[in-house]
Amino acid sequence: MGGLVDQLNAKNVGGPAKVAILLGTYNGQQYLAEQLDSFAIQTHDNWAVWASDDGSSDATRTILEGYQSKWPAGRLSLLSGPKAGFEANFLALICNKNIEADYYAYSDQDDIWEAEKLERAVHWLKSVPSDMPALYCGRTRLVDGDNKEIGLSPLFSRPPCFANALIQSIAGGNTMVFNQAARALMQVAGQQCSIITHDWWTYMVVTGCGGKVFYDEVPTLRYRQHGANVIGMNDGWRARFKRLGMQWQGRFRIWNNVHIEALGRLDSRLTAENREILRQFVAARKMSLLPRLFNLNRSGVHRQTRLGNIGLLAAAIFNKV
Repeated sequence: MGGLVDQLNAKNVGGPAKVAILLGTYNGQQYLAEQLDSFAIQTHDNWAVWASDDGSSDATRTILEGYQSKWPAGRLSLLSGPKAGFEANFLALICNKNIEADYYAYSDQDDIWEAEKLERAVHWLKSVPSDMPALYCGRTRLVDGDNKEIGLSPLFSRPPCFANALIQSIAGGNTMVFNQAARALMQVAGQQCSIITHDWWTYMVVTGCGGKVFYDEVPTLRYRQHGANVIGMNDGWRARFKRLGMQWQGRFRIWNNVHIEALGRLDSRLTAENREILRQFVAARKMSLLPRLFNLNRSGVHRQTRLGNIGLLAAAIFNKV
């Protein structure tokens, strides 16, 4: 963590970088204003919001139009989403050639950003060469519908890597900020690329193609947990039992099929090492029990925690990976 602190205290050479905030909305009237207000207090103030509304039937668009009119020109651009789910909405934003910036930040419609969120991300990203894919992400402070703190997201300690990304996403998209080199890779894969979630896909692409990932231990976002969450915090015993149920039903195997096919679009961009990890992973999934376990272990795929790896082993035994 010391390296990031040093960067935060360093001179911001070359002027403030431009950040495009990629905001996906759908019937988000209840909490949207708080999210937009948290953008306005960012200590890194060179940002612009690109809001893609996916067909809201409530007051979401009216709220966005209100902020568009009261903020300076260019601060908020309002788009119409593809109406094909939240992941397709974010892919549409990623692949929109009219959006130009130095860095790109995903945003949900119902969280609250701490004032230093963009500043921490930008200072780390500026330490990475511009031609290297780079992704900043991290922990979150969990809050309820009334913005009362209820805990923290898990603190992962194993280094981010492709062997982990193949079977686990370590951070929510709402924490992610990435550079143009990372965005360019996702544009190569394309808007029509079938994926499970945009955050997992981003982690997979950046690590697979030899990029750098920084997982910040300091929470810079208040992640709201409420009944209307499309995806809530995937932690706790209830979430673990839910994951086990999905594994038994074969859901994770289907998800892996989707990502394996998607990664085929970037085969030439994967590093040689990661291409081999993927090859071994794909081959192992087709083998009988003992060869499957041996080759999955040989591939190096893993989750972040011991309990998670026990679950992975159980899934492998029953060929649910």
